[in-house]
Amino acid sequence: MGNKNDSSTSAPQQATGTSGSQRDINRSDDAENERSKMTYEQLAERRSTPRSQTPFYKVMLALNIVGWLGMVVVLVLFHYARPDFISGVQQYWGIEGDAAWSESHLSAMTIMLQVCLIVTLVSIIMRARRNRRRTDSFGINLFILLAIAGISLITLATTLGL
Repeated sequence: MGNKNDSSTSAPQQATGTSGSQRDINRSDDAENERSKMTYEQLAERRSTPRSQTPFYKVMLALNIVGWLGMVVVLVLFHYARPDFISGVQQYWGIEGDAAWSESHLSAMTIMLQVCLIVTLVSIIMRARRNRRRTDSFGINLFILLAIAGISLITLATTLGL
């Protein structure tokens, strides 16, 4: 009654059944190892790609360039928007000059400053998401652009009432 071999299956069949389940376990372990090797290989392949070749980096760089080009456009608009400088000689001789700001150039300059500010903020956020290592660059030029655009908008709003 207490004999192990009294069950419905014989001992050789039990041994083969156990070894079959052992093979299944080994196969599943092999499959998991293959999956982990694939993941590691994919990880190694991703890390072997230079940062400058990734699409995310290219978008960040494009936003940075768009922001600075926008600031150059703002400077050109400022040149055409500001009133003429009337020197003492011009006043003495009675030569007239334009003493008012150009409204069309001023509104375009304000819009471009707002665009620069938004593009810079998006670029700063993207850079903050991307840079995680100590060796990653800080991107101080974006903070300078942010400060220039912000101070310019504040100055326009307070002095000209925009």
